Amino acid sequence: MPKISLVVCLYREKDLLERLLKHAEGCYDDLVVVHDGKEIGEPSWRPSPVIRELAIDWANVPAKSLLPDFFAKGQTPISPGSIRELVEKHKGRFFEHPRVGSLEGQSPFSWWAAKYDWILRLDADEFPSKIMVDWLKSFRKLSSKSVHEAGFSCIWPLWDGVKMTTYRWPRGRLFLFDRTRVSFFGLVEQVPIIEGPRTALPLILHHQPRRKSYGIRNVVFRPQAYIWRKVIAISLNHSPLNLPRWRFSSAEWPSPWKEKLHHPFRCVLTDLFWYTGWQALSMLRWERRLDLSACLTSALIHFLLQIEIIRQKYRSS
Repeated sequence: MPKISLVVCLYREKDLLERLLKHAEGCYDDLVVVHDGKEIGEPSWRPSPVIRELAIDWANVPAKSLLPDFFAKGQTPISPGSIRELVEKHKGRFFEHPRVGSLEGQSPFSWWAAKYDWILRLDADEFPSKIMVDWLKSFRKLSSKSVHEAGFSCIWPLWDGVKMTTYRWPRGRLFLFDRTRVSFFGLVEQVPIIEGPRTALPLILHHQPRRKSYGIRNVVFRPQAYIWRKVIAISLNHSPLNLPRWRFSSAEWPSPWKEKLHHPFRCVLTDLFWYTGWQALSMLRWERRLDLSACLTSALIHFLLQIEIIRQKYRSS
């Protein structure tokens, strides 16, 4: 039977993690929670290069290795009301990761820390629907030889801060995968690269942050979004080998990152217009209606990212 490690990378968000663990009960065999920086007393942080000890391929670190010294020495003892206490009450393992400002930067380490190859990759502000819970419980009862997929994706409905506003779109959110058949580098917005069959399932994964999960205001006025774009743009001026990785050894950026880096002005136009059109067609197909704000959200994210890439590129030249 395939055993599952639930892996959550977060920054504070204890109340959201509590909700996630409540809804995910019975869906996993192992729990790993990785906090970005110290849970208590973390100093202010600015985008900076990843420390050398983190910029390795964590898939090559033996599973039975001890926690690296620079991790082990920095772990804060358990305290009442802490996230660590919550995780340990759920029989999970909690790690304080050196601050990198993104869950992608924490992911390779978190997958190494997991006990099992099947990774249930959820964010603290997400939780599985009842039908997804039932599917995960059934999946854990299957014979390992009967599972041929390397990963599974689901539906990730939009949230306006109060209620869901879509039910069948967007699609393609990778939520479960076999870590032995994916590759990855810890760049913001990067998703695991599946190396095998991938099945899209009609299951809902709720994404319900404290704020609206989409919309132009969310992209333009959210401070964290500017930090993420800057981190991406700075990283692209170097090599993927400068980042934490998982089964990824190339010094070359894969497409479409290479396109964004080498053809920035062309990408400005395609990101804004082509991507908006593609999103609109997808929403019409699955949701049978059109919400321009929702369709513009992803396109605007890519557009503003491309502007920042251009700015950083010419600033460093």
